[in-house]
Amino acid sequence: MSQIKLSVQGMSCENCAKHVTEALEKVPGVTKVTVSLRDNTAEVELGTDAGDVTPQLLQAVEQAGYEAQVVS
Repeated sequence: MSQIKLSVQGMSCENCAKHVTEALEKVPGVTKVTVSLRDNTAEVELGTDAGDVTPQLLQAVEQAGYEAQVVS
């Protein structure tokens, strides 16, 4: 299992965090999503067979109306 941490810009309330969570959970291979409104981050856990879904994660956040980038 691997994990990707994203920095998410544009979240201002718990409802925003919920939208980001729901968007990321729809990406194939995602097993768990933890969004922190306080830190403006999203931690995504992936199953062993997920492959590189980073572009899909970023696209999902953008389609939900927010900006994201991978935190190294």
